[in-house]
Amino acid sequence: MKILLPPSETKRPGGTGAALDPASLALPSLLPQRTAVIDALIDLAADPAEARRVLKLSDRQVGEIEHNRMLRTAPTMPAADRYTGVLYDALGATELDRASRRWLGDHVLIHSAPFGPVGALDCIPAYRLAAGTSLPGIPPLRRLWADATSAALTDAGFLLDLRSEAYVALGPLPGSVPGAYVRVVTESGRALNHFNKKAKGELVRAIATTRPRVRSVAGLLTWAGENGIRLRAVADGEVLELTAQPR
Repeated sequence: MKILLPPSETKRPGGTGAALDPASLALPSLLPQRTAVIDALIDLAADPAEARRVLKLSDRQVGEIEHNRMLRTAPTMPAADRYTGVLYDALGATELDRASRRWLGDHVLIHSAPFGPVGALDCIPAYRLAAGTSLPGIPPLRRLWADATSAALTDAGFLLDLRSEAYVALGPLPGSVPGAYVRVVTESGRALNHFNKKAKGELVRAIATTRPRVRSVAGLLTWAGENGIRLRAVADGEVLELTAQPR
């Protein structure tokens, strides 16, 4: 099983890892796309005023242009530790034991806009780029990433997709691979927004700490039932509804 997570707009600064090596990231077939986006971001950062306009940065966010300028030389840290926010706070990757972190590295992909899906323990620098941004000099991100990412995922086995719609568009699940998309709902079946990210982070943490061998929707549902997680299949098993209790 591979789990696909969205990134977070908020990130920890700094890092102690070596500079980014795009060729070392998960799904190495995506190197041409990664190189194109990285180069476009670095070129854009050379014009701070234009970078601020394209990236839609506020006065307090203009320092993030420097992150993009330093993409190839800045220190790095594991992606699961780099991202912060509700989902990643609930996942708590830095607090997991060694076996659970190793599981994250083997089974979780975080879908970033500049690097595509990267392994949870792949080391990346801080950056600023959202899925819907149009960068000068390269095709729209959806056109650049979608087909290449879907093709790169064809050998991933069962895929559990916890991404937002914007990142699903950058790499839809290949039709030839078994998988399911997770949405979070209340007990009444109403879709949740505010608690969506927290519930997904808690789900991944539970999977990482128990480390089941899941190869299908049926196997995942069995694991969920054994662990008190309210997960059910809808839409012929292509969508899974995770029931969360707002807290």
